[in-house]
Amino acid sequence: MHHPQKPTPDWDPFAACAVEDQRAVYDDMRRRCPVAYSDALQWSIFRHDDVLRVITDHQTFSNNVSRHLSVPNGMDPPEHTVYRAIIVKYFSPDRMRAFEPRCLQIVTERTAQALEHDRFDLISGYALDLAVRIHCAFLGWPQELHAELADWTVRSSAATRARDQESLSQVAREFQELVGEMVRQRRESNAQAADDATASLMHETVDGRPLDEREIASILRNWTVGEIGTMSASVGIVVHFLAVRPELQDRLRSEPALLPAAIDEILRIHGPLVTNRRVTTQTVALGGRTIEAGERLSINWVSANRDERAFDDPDEFSLDRDPSKNLLYGAGIHVCPGAPLARMELRLIMEELLARTTRIELDPEAPPVLAAYPASGYAELPVLVA
Repeated sequence: MHHPQKPTPDWDPFAACAVEDQRAVYDDMRRRCPVAYSDALQWSIFRHDDVLRVITDHQTFSNNVSRHLSVPNGMDPPEHTVYRAIIVKYFSPDRMRAFEPRCLQIVTERTAQALEHDRFDLISGYALDLAVRIHCAFLGWPQELHAELADWTVRSSAATRARDQESLSQVAREFQELVGEMVRQRRESNAQAADDATASLMHETVDGRPLDEREIASILRNWTVGEIGTMSASVGIVVHFLAVRPELQDRLRSEPALLPAAIDEILRIHGPLVTNRRVTTQTVALGGRTIEAGERLSINWVSANRDERAFDDPDEFSLDRDPSKNLLYGAGIHVCPGAPLARMELRLIMEELLARTTRIELDPEAPPVLAAYPASGYAELPVLVA
């Protein structure tokens, strides 16, 4: 049987230069080798138009890449369509309106606590904990879980970064147990769908049967991984961007209505989510390369959103850009269902941070530390506030 030869690697996503400044490396790859092979990720796709092609052609580029059940992101139509219909309801305008007062209350309380100090690490001392609190409130999970879930998020990220299959399986098992306990408590108390999002999922059906525990755990795990890490990264990126641009910071204080567009544009320039995976179903030509069937692809969102072909002066902050080109929340049938929640959270957090301060700046004695792939944003972001 003929096995095609593995291509020679074009780059190493875990090289020291990529750890130091991944955006600079992705910018270089996009210009030099827009479809690139590496031993770690197989094929990486760096250009905006190639990424759009991959995410909109699900016949050729399948989402079914995980060894674990992944609802619904690891599915293709028609299966994806059925599960996706269940999930989008949880982020409807009505649900967002109903959750907003609770979300604002958490943001207000946690921001007031953080601002009792005039210097703190924005990530470990604010953003991560805040993301966990909001997420638990959204799912109806108790406060006692905050520390455990924050710790789980950190370990899950570390296992992904180390590509340690044993640790990854361990964190997956732990999450399955945690969800099992949440489901058991609700069964015993005969929880109704209206009680909270987790109870509501237990009352959902697919193909005429209730979702089983593995499916519920997969949905909640995807929400948790997608929400907590990406949300805390987003807060860090936006705050850093404004801390080094005091004039923009002041403008957004005086014109908070600009915040939603400003946040989306800042996160286009420095994306909080680096990659998603696909797998080819047939041999395909992409970016001048031939990719065999069954090969893994890594869509590089950070690079696509900085592509000079799609955005003039991509490093420049501009509120006049065409928002439809911004792939911050993806595009097509797999566009992030939680985008309405993420946008609301970020708006409330930044409104509150800016309203309660006159300035936010970087701590001159402790420089920020960039996060390493597969995370994005900042691992440490010491700030001074007044």
